[in-house]
Amino acid sequence: MSLATQTRDPLTRIAAELQLKTPQVQACIELLDEGATVPFIARYRKDKTQNLDEVQILAIQERLAYWRELDERRRSILKSMTDQGQLTPELQARFEAIESKTELEDLYLPYKPKRRTRAQMAREKGLEPLAVAMRLQRERQSPSDYAKQFLSTEVTDVAAALSGARDILAEDIAETARVREIAREALWRQGRIAAGKAKNAPEVSKFQDYYDFSEAISRIPSHRYLALRRGENEKVLKLSIEIDSAPLLDRLANWLRIERNSWGDQVNEALNDCWKRLLLPSLETEILAELKSRADGTAIDVFAANLREILLAPPFGSQSVIGLDPGLRTGIKTVVLGATGQYLEDTVLHPLRNESQAKQQLLALIKKHQPHAIAIGDGTGSRETEGWVRGWLKELQPAPVIVRVSEAGASIYSASDIARKEFPDLDLTVRGAISIGRRLQDPLAELVKLPPESIGVGQYQHDVEQKSLAGRLNQVVESCVNGVGVELNTASAPLLERVAGLGPKLAAEIVAKRDSEGPFSSRAQLKKVKGLGAKTFEQAAGFLRIRESANPLDRTAVHPESYSLVERIAKDAGLKLEQLLNNPEKLSSIDWKRYISGEIGELTLADIRAELEKPGRDPRRSFEAPTFRDDVKEVEDVKTGMTFEGRITNVAAFGAFVDIGVHQDGLVHVSQLADKFVRDPHEVVKVGQTIKVTVLDVDYARRRIQLSARSQPQQGQAQVKQR
Repeated sequence: MSLATQTRDPLTRIAAELQLKTPQVQACIELLDEGATVPFIARYRKDKTQNLDEVQILAIQERLAYWRELDERRRSILKSMTDQGQLTPELQARFEAIESKTELEDLYLPYKPKRRTRAQMAREKGLEPLAVAMRLQRERQSPSDYAKQFLSTEVTDVAAALSGARDILAEDIAETARVREIAREALWRQGRIAAGKAKNAPEVSKFQDYYDFSEAISRIPSHRYLALRRGENEKVLKLSIEIDSAPLLDRLANWLRIERNSWGDQVNEALNDCWKRLLLPSLETEILAELKSRADGTAIDVFAANLREILLAPPFGSQSVIGLDPGLRTGIKTVVLGATGQYLEDTVLHPLRNESQAKQQLLALIKKHQPHAIAIGDGTGSRETEGWVRGWLKELQPAPVIVRVSEAGASIYSASDIARKEFPDLDLTVRGAISIGRRLQDPLAELVKLPPESIGVGQYQHDVEQKSLAGRLNQVVESCVNGVGVELNTASAPLLERVAGLGPKLAAEIVAKRDSEGPFSSRAQLKKVKGLGAKTFEQAAGFLRIRESANPLDRTAVHPESYSLVERIAKDAGLKLEQLLNNPEKLSSIDWKRYISGEIGELTLADIRAELEKPGRDPRRSFEAPTFRDDVKEVEDVKTGMTFEGRITNVAAFGAFVDIGVHQDGLVHVSQLADKFVRDPHEVVKVGQTIKVTVLDVDYARRRIQLSARSQPQQGQAQVKQR
């Protein structure tokens, strides 16, 4: 069912929300409903969507899902109310007009089947007419006198009758959509998150700063709220919402038109009971959940941005390397990898036992294989290992480049089914060293073998909703893989399965066919892969490269659907296809506008031209290794005022963490990231970036290093905080 048949005017609403044109949204939704992937739409359907990028397409996809879920819920509610005989034309019109899930549930609440409540029991005792009279406040008799007519064997006195009627009224007030709207708005604007020490929590803990804590709901940052939630989950903190309720209750009393008489006193009593017993607890749960959802969204955004930078880190390239997995007691696991990451041999170096022997072992491997670089995992023992290796290589000219590489998740890979399948006869520790070496050669190709959340670049990633986190991170991985492109004949199955339209099953089929029949000679051969149909070919082909193909276009990002057009352009120019590639002069002489047609527009032609100018171009930055100071190896060596060149390992909402080579990352608070005001750290820094920093302060006891990237670090020093 198309979206247009589900809601009255969804395209206009989504377009307005995202500040896009309605035709753009309509074209995007049509493509998504046809099964097109986000990378494919962004890269090869620019003319249809008027150049929507992946972020905009994902936003449309998200809002599309929201509206469809809203309409599905609306239909379910209307059916339920129809079945119960509760739906009137007026109510149906109100339900149809609603454009928010919260408003929908608020309106449905009074009609929603519920558990047996105090109000329900009072209704069963026949007290609803008394509650109605109480709400209308029109009876001349006093509430006590009027209530006498409702006495029975179940309601034995006036006080019980009035109490039951107030229970009914309190529930009715709590389930009134407008009342909930007023109270919710007040809590969001004036409410505060309060935290206190939980019962039986220790007096001293990592959360002790929050034992007497309060902050406005409207201002609390995501990372702080997630920290509070973690403290609550660990039963150290207790969270609640606080508000000066008097002004709110006055406003609700005015809306309810409570009279100043004995009946009004009963309504006021019901309103106060409603607030404390029903409304505040309900909205507190709702708001805390919404805060968690928003904080999760921010944290996931941070994780996704960092993951993108790590995956798109500059590759060292197709050059042989040696990978070292540091180990002091157990030795340094050492592997040699060929230019395409193939395993050649391994050994273990034991410098603590016999440094001379370890040195000779490494120099022998270098002499035999002539590696261009040595990748050292950045875990325990990495600085000692780096120190030994640098000393051993002083006599070599030229010597391999020495690079420290993040080993986050390497142990997960080494024990995975993927690693066992790749290297069934190798020890786990050797597989880990292989992963470290390959991460230097091509971070993207190696890191796709890991669950994205295990790469370790997030902010409270274990506290956020895991399904949302996994979904978003998978989107990032797929975006990066398709943005760079994949060499069909050398890519692993985990890399291939991230290509638009493929997936694990087809990736395995491609690898099986490649292994049994040899390398693919053309993109067209993909159509012979079992289960790979025309639609999948359309989605995937443009992101796959075949370096040795006879057709030069198979080496580029030009989609096969455009091959005939490029061949016509070449023919019109009197050139062979090969002559079009890497030939800006010839390409600039072509009248590109003459090739615009119904299917091919200016944007597609511009992409084709750019790809022909630099075929198979890699969008990643050029490789650059940071240089750590030789005189500083431990936190104890770090002094205030020292300057370092470091590598950014993580970016959070409050700043960036920087590896300066002492086994403990330092923090550059957001106020110290630049000479200008910075709202979002991602505006000025990225994971993997090399940055120059100055030490502001060192807390040796807690191993905390405060850094600054400003030109005059002393400015704003007081703003630096550790979180």
